[in-house]
Amino acid sequence: MSKITAAITAVGGYVPDFVLTNKELETMVETNDEWITTRTGIKERRILKEEGKGTSFLAIKAAEDLIQKKGLDPKEIDLVIVCTATPDMKAAATASYTATQIGATNAFAYDLEAACSSFLFGMSTASAYIESGRYKKILLIGADKNSSFINYKDRATCIIFGDGAGAVLFEPNEEGLGLQDELLRSNGEGRDFLQATYGGSSYPINENTFNEGKHYIFQDGKTVFKNAVFNMADVAERIMKRNDLKNDDIQWLAAHQANKRIIDATANRINLEDDKVMMNIQKYGNTTSATLPLLLFDYESQLKKGDTLIFAAFGGGFTWGSIYFKWAYNS
Repeated sequence: MSKITAAITAVGGYVPDFVLTNKELETMVETNDEWITTRTGIKERRILKEEGKGTSFLAIKAAEDLIQKKGLDPKEIDLVIVCTATPDMKAAATASYTATQIGATNAFAYDLEAACSSFLFGMSTASAYIESGRYKKILLIGADKNSSFINYKDRATCIIFGDGAGAVLFEPNEEGLGLQDELLRSNGEGRDFLQATYGGSSYPINENTFNEGKHYIFQDGKTVFKNAVFNMADVAERIMKRNDLKNDDIQWLAAHQANKRIIDATANRINLEDDKVMMNIQKYGNTTSATLPLLLFDYESQLKKGDTLIFAAFGGGFTWGSIYFKWAYNS
């Protein structure tokens, strides 16, 4: 009997209609298009503007796109995982609501939160469930409405983040395709450098902290950048060495889209040509949990069965990691 591996068999995605350009940001904070583009590679980002619509709206849209393209009966889905740093509500899982709204009535569902590494860690989780043999169809969604905790007077954060969602379907594979190896890491000493402190259980929000804007996200840009450059490149290189992979063996690098300079540093570390590097940061900015599935969504038509992908991510907490993956189908 062939060993069961966990492969991606379908991809979906969604980004809001509203486009926030660098030019428009020039009217909101002291910045300019050249400064943003040079330092981040971002030209525009999508923002979910409709009142009352949160991360679940994005997740549902991405899931529905996948379901329609795949011709999938939602009742066949065993598990829905929503990877997010911006859940709709506290206590009530965004995944549970998402599963119900898409008609996945036979699935159990939960949220997974590891900041910008959430989807990468979710790939590991979904794969383990599939490899166990107990589940056949797992819907993994990365979705974030980052605009919900951004201070649009803070130049350090408002230029970076956008809203969006991507979804993938994991199913069993007996051809040896799908997830091959993973290297996942975390270091809690980094949590002070990228977080939204107030609003959690340690620092409940109150009228004073709300008025002072302490519920917005904070980032120590230099520290985060330095750690992201080193750690993302390091794990990508290590997983390649561990599996005796050369740069010629790799078809694609799918790296977290936080800053083009970080992506370039990772590609340079593993000696990968520019045309093998997936890039959409210029269109969406940093969509946190959604960056990796949105890369697959944008590049799906170029992916071929058997292609080798290296995934890499770095996020607040700190969390980071890399996954060696074999693509399972031709679009």
